[in-house]
Amino acid sequence: MSTTASQGQSVHANGIDIHYLDQGTGDPLVLLHGGVVSTNPIWTGVPVAYASHMDTLADHFRVIAPDTRGCGRTVHSGGTISFDLLADDVAALIDVLELERPLIAGFSEGGITATILGIRYPDAVRAIVNDAGFDAFGPDAPTIAIMRQILGGRPDATGPDPDAAARGFEASEQMRAMFELMRRDQDEGQGEGHWREYLRLSWDRCTQPPGYTYSDFAQITAPTLILTGDRDEF
Repeated sequence: MSTTASQGQSVHANGIDIHYLDQGTGDPLVLLHGGVVSTNPIWTGVPVAYASHMDTLADHFRVIAPDTRGCGRTVHSGGTISFDLLADDVAALIDVLELERPLIAGFSEGGITATILGIRYPDAVRAIVNDAGFDAFGPDAPTIAIMRQILGGRPDATGPDPDAAARGFEASEQMRAMFELMRRDQDEGQGEGHWREYLRLSWDRCTQPPGYTYSDFAQITAPTLILTGDRDEF
């Protein structure tokens, strides 16, 4: 199938204007990006972003790739951003765009959201891929302590500290370049210094359990593929 040019646009859904890319034709496929990254093409070449794969996927599907609220070019309306809220955003986007039971694929944070969407809205999607968003559903997942360390500067942090997070990113040869892309991406999307607000908004959902465990997977009726590994770079 032919591929149309990727175009950024916005639609009002669930009380906010959701920025998204719409590319290709065919069955609808909704891509949910992970934490730190967005749909911005500046992430092309970074393994944890979908930017490098949009053209290939658009040869086979109509690809809808939204920016999470508070991230990229989607502005948050205020309050805590929970995974339930992110799933509700996606459900509302599907409804407003009149997508007929689309396929959903999410990486990391996007994988968590895709899975919760399947739990909360079992009839809304045709199939789900959760890539690297499995461990968050474990009651004793080490992810929470890791994210407290990253976003708060220490494992026992009780709140976000964006400047401490920046120092941690910059001290890591592996993460330094990714942090610089994130800072540029967030500031271009919503103004100078928004990268700090983005990290603050990420705190609550990243440092506590999502409210669901593995047992809740039984509520998902759509065919679901969960990908996880024991050598995650993070």
